[in-house]
Amino acid sequence: MLKDKYEFKDLVDIMELLRSENGCPWDREQSHDSLKKYLIEETYEVLEAIDLKDKDKTTEELGDLLLQIVFHSQIGKEEGTFDIGDVITAVSRKMILRHTHVFGEDKAETADQVVDNWEAIKKKEKGLTNQTSVLKDVPSNLPALMRSYKIQQKAAQVGFDWDKTEDAMRKLDEEILELKDVYKSKNVERITDELGDVLFSVVNLARFLKIQPELALTGTINKFIKRFEFVENEGKKAGKNLEEMTLEEMDKLWDMAKDKSI
Repeated sequence: MLKDKYEFKDLVDIMELLRSENGCPWDREQSHDSLKKYLIEETYEVLEAIDLKDKDKTTEELGDLLLQIVFHSQIGKEEGTFDIGDVITAVSRKMILRHTHVFGEDKAETADQVVDNWEAIKKKEKGLTNQTSVLKDVPSNLPALMRSYKIQQKAAQVGFDWDKTEDAMRKLDEEILELKDVYKSKNVERITDELGDVLFSVVNLARFLKIQPELALTGTINKFIKRFEFVENEGKKAGKNLEEMTLEEMDKLWDMAKDKSI
């Protein structure tokens, strides 16, 4: 079955074979629920490949993500609920119906106008009668940073928003002060509540700065690991393991890593 070039139908056929009686035992055992974790993993692996600007890896990881869609569609076909044709039809119809400035009579000269049109059409399609229902429509199983960003965006659609970035910064300062007021209280419930407010305010500031907080935090985590590695390696060169170093010594090496733009 090896070929130099495959088409989309080839992938669909391969998955159908893998799920067949003469196919793969592991593939046959999978369900929509069992595959959820792989869908999440593959999505983040695509993001990592994009961050690395590795075209070959991006191609590979997008293929893995596409496989998950085909996999779910094959399961749906076997269950008689939907197939890959239904998936393609649904998204194609959505693109046409929600791009009325391209396929209809509406006007949209800017990206912001496109988003406004999209949201209005989406709200009508889903029968969302008020803005609270729009907020509740944001999937609850999104990562919290992403979910709060989207909810704040949708609240801002009706004017529930600060006027400028400085207002969002002041709100963050205010929430940090409130956290400082309660952190010695040992009241875990209040501390948790105020810490949540701080995080929500950080996300709000990120929104004003047009930065996705989930991606910003991911970048910082990766940077932390690289600098930590530098500290550990430099310590070993000096004949010390991390456990044998003082915090002051580690901080000095950490600053060296920063100076080297690690």
